[in-house]
Amino acid sequence: MRILIITASLMALASTAMAQTTPAANAYPYDKAPWWMKESVITQTGFVRTEIEANRANFSAQFQTVGKTAEEAQNKAIAQTKALNEALKKLGADKVQISTSFAMRALYEQYKDKDGNRIENQRGDKIDAYQVNLGLTLQVRDMAVLERAYALVLAANPTSTAPIYFNLEPSNETKSWLYSEAVKDAARRAKAAATDAGAVLGKVKVIDPTGRACETDILARAAPESYDDTQAITVSAMRKENRVEYNSPPAMMAAPAPASPVEALEAKAAQNPFIQAPPLSELTAKACVVYGLN
Repeated sequence: MRILIITASLMALASTAMAQTTPAANAYPYDKAPWWMKESVITQTGFVRTEIEANRANFSAQFQTVGKTAEEAQNKAIAQTKALNEALKKLGADKVQISTSFAMRALYEQYKDKDGNRIENQRGDKIDAYQVNLGLTLQVRDMAVLERAYALVLAANPTSTAPIYFNLEPSNETKSWLYSEAVKDAARRAKAAATDAGAVLGKVKVIDPTGRACETDILARAAPESYDDTQAITVSAMRKENRVEYNSPPAMMAAPAPASPVEALEAKAAQNPFIQAPPLSELTAKACVVYGLN
């Protein structure tokens, strides 16, 4: 019994000693400073901001048809959009991308109950007709053909349309230019700050295109944010004042009859132009440059 008591006491003492010597998990919330922080340095963040027109546009349209049979309703929907699809393909697959959706539902015979409410008799032998919804979704990748594509869709007499949504997808060249300008801005700021402080700017020690090296949390155990500085933000929805004028033929001259449904649709679209100027979108970027000081 005495041996057990002594053993228990020793274990308790050991536990107490470990608790006193082991630091708390959050006692040291900071990592070691980077090597370039041990010398006289200046960390400077460069910023750049620009505005560029949106280069993508998305919109959709729905075409609804009804037929006594499922095949009839489907054929009507296809016939209504056939000329439109051909006209849109002529704009170029690399400029306008088209995706379609298809939905069908049965329309049942209806009757009125004793209160006068209209009710569908949803039985397989009481189908009166079929309704087809054919949807077209367009992504316009060349703003030069946006007005033409939009006018063609409206000329096809859709049942409903959705508004045009614009967005900007910066090219790799644009992103490279942004970061280059951000580094140049950091250099200008660092040189001015060193001169104002009575120091001489030394050599470059670190160039960080993410800009995080200049943030104070570089010493903390915090995960970097995944935000992309080159995300585009719409800053202006102002439309261009330029108006496209379409010269109509003289009244004495009759316009020649279109040779095909596609040409008829194109002629109708040309008579009703819709100006859809892309808005300006804001692009920003930052870069961190660490200089030594002499």
